[in-house]
Amino acid sequence: MPASSPGGRTSRAAASPRAAGRTVSATGGRTVAVPGAAKAPAKKAAQVAAKAPASRTTAQPPARTAPAARATVNKATPKAPVPKKAPAAKAPAAKKAPAAKARVAKKAPAGTIPSSLARGQAAGVGPTGRVTPTFPEPKRLRKHGPARILAVCNQKGGVGKTTSTINLGAALAEYGRKVLLVDFDPQGALSVGLGINPLALEQTVHNLLMEPGVRAEDILLTTDVPGLDLLPANIDLSAAEVQLVNEVAREQTLARALATVSDDYDVILVDCQPSLGLLTINALTAAHGVIIPSECEFFALRGVALLIQTIEKIRERLNPGLELEGILATMYDSRTLHGREVLARVVEAFGDKVFHTVINRTVRFPETTVAGEPITTYASSSGGAHAYRELAKELLAR
Repeated sequence: MPASSPGGRTSRAAASPRAAGRTVSATGGRTVAVPGAAKAPAKKAAQVAAKAPASRTTAQPPARTAPAARATVNKATPKAPVPKKAPAAKAPAAKKAPAAKARVAKKAPAGTIPSSLARGQAAGVGPTGRVTPTFPEPKRLRKHGPARILAVCNQKGGVGKTTSTINLGAALAEYGRKVLLVDFDPQGALSVGLGINPLALEQTVHNLLMEPGVRAEDILLTTDVPGLDLLPANIDLSAAEVQLVNEVAREQTLARALATVSDDYDVILVDCQPSLGLLTINALTAAHGVIIPSECEFFALRGVALLIQTIEKIRERLNPGLELEGILATMYDSRTLHGREVLARVVEAFGDKVFHTVINRTVRFPETTVAGEPITTYASSSGGAHAYRELAKELLAR
């Protein structure tokens, strides 16, 4: 309690906090002890006692909560959604794959011959959409000549000119005709197709055209096919087209060269180069008819239309007796819609001028080129050999 002075007033020194723990002189010479000094240690002890447990209790909870956090991590790991979703994503893909394969399997038969076309073939209707006649077997001839000269021509390359010249000539020779093949292409493909190396030749068609003293008999070569002969050519023939420019009646040069041997053969087939240059004009001027091989493809169809215009000009100006012998569809694949459509358009445009015989696409023809012989001897029983024999009978029946 605060010290009271005489008269009942409380001493200010005792009431002041600064006097705690000290002695104060009161009136009357008495010394009064201030009790605040005893309370201060008690407060500090109480604060220390209060803080010490608090610090300990606050430091312990992290140790207790740590296991709880670890427990939650361990529990969350097996519940991860990734392993469960992965099989669910693969399951739809596995189910859709058979459906896609099933659709492909249904479309695969589209590459085969359509049922309508198969029924037409059973009824005697050929690939040209017309009833295929039965051509008679050609009769053997007692004498040969004079020859009918046919130019195998198309300014578009790769349509089967050389292949048709070789195999048609070999098929005609099988039926007893004497056939002369004329290689009129500087590439010399006709000579190579019959097993002859053009680069090893000393005289070719170039010498026949440009050298007055050279006759067809001087460069004539016999082949392994009986009744089939060849006038070969090589790259030298390309110079003849330039040299003939200054010649008089240059368009009739080949006709004059073949005149000496035409009586010894029944058919002369001239394999033309893929252009409408002077060499091709020579072949059309010397020929009685033109065979146009045409691949069953759109660009080849355009080439036929341009060639028909050239034939009409040759007929008007140089060779009035020139005729369109026929258009031969080659590399035909009945499984493709485009091939059938192109062939149908050719028949629609040229009618009976299109041969009934159609040459199908087959790997046998490239093989015969490597072998250096016609397909009629290389693969005698193949479909290609049968097709060219039918073409030979159809050509002789016209």
